[in-house]
Amino acid sequence: MITSQQILLRIQLLVIVSYVIVKFYFRPLILENAHGGVLKIFVLSYPNFCEAVVGTIFITFILLLLNRKLNKNSFRSFEKFIPFLATLFSGGYVILQELKIHNFGGSNTYDINDIIFSIIGLISTFILLQYLQPKTIVSL
Repeated sequence: MITSQQILLRIQLLVIVSYVIVKFYFRPLILENAHGGVLKIFVLSYPNFCEAVVGTIFITFILLLLNRKLNKNSFRSFEKFIPFLATLFSGGYVILQELKIHNFGGSNTYDINDIIFSIIGLISTFILLQYLQPKTIVSL
């Protein structure tokens, strides 16, 4: 039986592969051929969507591990808050970076489309986490 953690890892891998394809194949192709509008916005802002999804899933795994270490007797006490906290932490990082409050992820230029794609990534990952309800693994 496949676990929610395995599903999340597969989604994370799929998003990373799609990021590489969009960034290094489609983005140069679309920008080089002077396509405008929706396609240009998509290839320029899709990395923000990917960062939000991958970051939220990564933080989810960290919180599940912390839950295992800190709550040896009762794993369930903290699990219901993990999707919210992971989305909050990831959202704080991604949005504050776009607003140039920090620059830990590299140099960015402010673009409202980047913020929109980040928010879409955060919301969709939060919904996914609510649906999958990842659980703390008792033994590795």
